Amino acid sequence: MSKGSKNITFYLLMIVVFGSLMYFIAKQGESRQLDGAAASLSGTPDNLGEGLAVFRELLLGHITSPVATLLLQVIVILLACRLFGWLFMKMGQPTVIGEILAGIVLGPSILGHLAPGITSFLFPPESMVNITILSQFGLILFMFSIGMELDITEVRKTLKKTLLISHTSTIVPFFFGMLAAYFIYDIYADRGTPFLSFALFIGIAMSITAFPVLARIIQEKGLTKSHLGTITLASAANGDITAWCLLAVVVAIAQAGSMLSAVYNILFSGIYMLFMFFVVRPFLQALGHLYHNKEVVDKGLVAFMFFILVGSAYLTEILGLHALFGAFIAGMVMPGNIKFRKIMTEKVEDVSLSLFLPLFFVSTGLRTEIGLLNTPELWQLCGVIILVAIAGKFGGAYLSARFVGESKRDSLYIGALMNTRGLMELIVLTIGYEMHILTPPVFVMLVIMTLVTTFMTTPLVSFIKYCYRKRDRMLEEKMRPPLEGVFNVLLSFGRAGNGQVMLDAAYQLFSRGKNKLQITALHLTMGADVNPLHTDNFEEVSFGPILYGAQKLGIPLKTRYEVSTRGVQEIVDIVNEEGFDFLLVGAGISLSNLPADVIANRFRTLFNNRFLKGFKTPDSWFLPGSLLKDKTKFFIEHSHCPVGVFVNRSFVKATNVILIVASPDDLFLLEYARTLLLSTSGSIGLVNKTSSTTPGVEEIEASFALFTETVKQAKVLPDKDLMPGLFNGYNFMLISYHTWNDVSEHRKDALQKMPSTLILDK
Repeated sequence: MSKGSKNITFYLLMIVVFGSLMYFIAKQGESRQLDGAAASLSGTPDNLGEGLAVFRELLLGHITSPVATLLLQVIVILLACRLFGWLFMKMGQPTVIGEILAGIVLGPSILGHLAPGITSFLFPPESMVNITILSQFGLILFMFSIGMELDITEVRKTLKKTLLISHTSTIVPFFFGMLAAYFIYDIYADRGTPFLSFALFIGIAMSITAFPVLARIIQEKGLTKSHLGTITLASAANGDITAWCLLAVVVAIAQAGSMLSAVYNILFSGIYMLFMFFVVRPFLQALGHLYHNKEVVDKGLVAFMFFILVGSAYLTEILGLHALFGAFIAGMVMPGNIKFRKIMTEKVEDVSLSLFLPLFFVSTGLRTEIGLLNTPELWQLCGVIILVAIAGKFGGAYLSARFVGESKRDSLYIGALMNTRGLMELIVLTIGYEMHILTPPVFVMLVIMTLVTTFMTTPLVSFIKYCYRKRDRMLEEKMRPPLEGVFNVLLSFGRAGNGQVMLDAAYQLFSRGKNKLQITALHLTMGADVNPLHTDNFEEVSFGPILYGAQKLGIPLKTRYEVSTRGVQEIVDIVNEEGFDFLLVGAGISLSNLPADVIANRFRTLFNNRFLKGFKTPDSWFLPGSLLKDKTKFFIEHSHCPVGVFVNRSFVKATNVILIVASPDDLFLLEYARTLLLSTSGSIGLVNKTSSTTPGVEEIEASFALFTETVKQAKVLPDKDLMPGLFNGYNFMLISYHTWNDVSEHRKDALQKMPSTLILDK
């Protein structure tokens, strides 16, 4: 008997023996059970029908249990936030706007109005305590990560340049907010709220800038390393530090009731700040130099950092400053070592952003009852608040930027970007609402103001760019050095390993051309929520192989890293606006013969055929060939220069090339082939796919004859039908875009055996 059979026999024997013994114990135990236990079993079902009724009753009870209710709420909230976030990302907006709107949709304003029964089932009043506690914990983690994003050293370096901009764009809207509060206090404030608390909260609500949203907008616009991006980010960082310190003071005053009552709160808060920055921070800085990679950062160290976070939040909560301020300060005093901060943000940010913050958006949305604005006067006041907020923030930032010497254009950009409020504003409003300083109607108006000012940032930045596009283009042309005698190639790649392969292909294809080859390697990270702390690491990892390849080849290589939500469109815009001579892009996993890609393509095709085909979804969603076709079509139809789409099938060197021609329009491929052979000293097989009756066949034959006379390594292949065996022995194929479409449509079997391929447009 084999070892496997012995194991199965032993397993079955064990089940039978121990199962029988357990059955015997159960039966013997039943004879000894007490009368009360027997009575409790008297109502047990006698048949399957009665059993189903009991199951149904238990199921209904479990559905309405606190844990099940909370889990269902989390599922609905996550789905709604991801859906709305995705929709707004497609609109070119920050995902946070969609997530805030998802909360309002699930609240009484929309879902509660249209389907109150669903709202009462999903969000019963007694369950909101759990959501509120979880969302508050999520905000503590989020504010901790925001504090870590603020680099104190960088803020200090740019303090002189940005102090006036940041503080003017905080003080001016703060003043406007207090002025607005003066006029609306008598009518819209709660009778038990002192004027000072109300006015200070309106002022702080007007002056907040959403640093994380702003950082991601600047990153997406490619401005992170520019003068404009640096100034704006530093101003926002200075402003946020100032605003959160002001908020702490405002909360202390509001809880104490007056300035005199808050003296001790502020005094002990000052001692807390001194302790955090002059005792805790130096200790953590030393710690960060020792622990700066994942190998040595263990659970004990992470637990200690969370202890610092929770302890800081607890101290500020009992001092009357709010726990979120303590979390923010804890993030700021974390070790300045960027590698350490990346490790910590990876551990904190994904959970806080993906799980807890959506709960906060919905808890805010459930408080936001837009129906409270039920008169024209209230909507007019809402409009006034929006205008005051924009005038204070945009105007203050613009005027101060002009005063310190920024250009009119950059000042407009700074004003538009600093006007972003987003999630940070919601946090301030929630604090004011929970402290009963902001009444529900005022809270709703300020939430709408938050949505409007955040939503307008991206369109306003685009509008400013549109207004200055001609002037910027003229300046770029004047500053751009002449590129005569240079062949400028943009090489766009996805996976790091594919970049080096594409560089080899570009070098072999163009290095022996008439002009000097200049290559710019472009890598895009897709997404609207990419943390700026992590982009340097992404850039280093992505460009490592291609820079190594360029060093081996001995050629200079420019690298360019962008964060974008537009993908293909972003690449086309760069090519067209910056005047590249050639665009080389990768085809991704489509038609790749790497084992992992083959499995992914097979699964994608199988999933489409089994589940989505009946819904008539576009083929390009799931079929690799169609995806490549659509991608290639977009590049070719929208780029102002020749395009090559590279299909990597284990490419090393184009020593045996096959070139396919289906019409006289494809003869431009011969020039590419000539340059390629000069570099590789390889051979080439020419395929004339036309028949004797095809128009232009004589021109093709004549061109082939001339080519084989001048290029000794070339020969004309007799096969015109593109059978799979045709590609045996070849490691590279040149084909035109139009011929590729025809071949991929009618010779799919042949393409399974094709070598690495470059699809070219004339």
